[in-house]
Amino acid sequence: MKHLFGIALLFAFSLSVSGQEKCNCPQQSTKGKGTFYLTAGYNLDWYAKSTLHFKDHSTNNYDFTLSGVKAVDRDGLKHLFNEDITIPQYSFRIGYWLNNKRDIGFEINYDHAKYVMLRNQNLHLKGQIHDQEYDQDTVVRANFLTFEHSNGANFCLVNIIKRKNLLHSKNNKFWLGAVFKYGFGFVYPRSDVTIFGVNRNDRYHVAGYITGVESGFRFDFLKYFFLETTLKGVYANYNNVLLAGSGRAKHKVYGAEYIFLCGLQMSL
Repeated sequence: MKHLFGIALLFAFSLSVSGQEKCNCPQQSTKGKGTFYLTAGYNLDWYAKSTLHFKDHSTNNYDFTLSGVKAVDRDGLKHLFNEDITIPQYSFRIGYWLNNKRDIGFEINYDHAKYVMLRNQNLHLKGQIHDQEYDQDTVVRANFLTFEHSNGANFCLVNIIKRKNLLHSKNNKFWLGAVFKYGFGFVYPRSDVTIFGVNRNDRYHVAGYITGVESGFRFDFLKYFFLETTLKGVYANYNNVLLAGSGRAKHKVYGAEYIFLCGLQMSL
């Protein structure tokens, strides 16, 4: 975490010392103002193993962890033209490029990612369930637990962004550049969890925080349009996942995303 906050400080310092000269970049404003943009697209996700902690001493009686949990996404892209376009894992961005020499901007970043715990895993169970202590490996089946953020793991970040133009056409209608981003924000899932046969899947809520770094390429064309493709690494801390009754779960997730976006931009 300290390294990620350090990256944020470096971005902020770079912004503070940036000159007033205009950038040599796509959609440059002749009035010295910046460029506003919108993007939409889709994402694919991969997750490292994690530890899930479940606790409830009010409506039920358990306090245990499962270690080495594997999870996958549920991209749905193969059904893109056969169902609602919001069912696959989609991404949105709203951003603003400052028209300065260092070509720096800000972005509100939302990824509707999904996190689905694989079933029938052999995991290490440690803790207490209904007054009985456990410290053993066990196969976690659906009648014991299903756990997913399938209505969205939902990453919401504010990014500081930097662009480096690599090449462009002589008429300035086509540009290829690299983009680098750092962001911090919150996770906003609607979790679908069944524990001991009782399900809860009822509302979205802020469940913790997230930080991420992202880099990739951006192709600007015909002044108003662009395509962007990036890889993103995230660390998310879900410290308040809602369970049935007064139960709560928490887990920390390291993940990677591939993101493809189409965008529209306009200088001010």
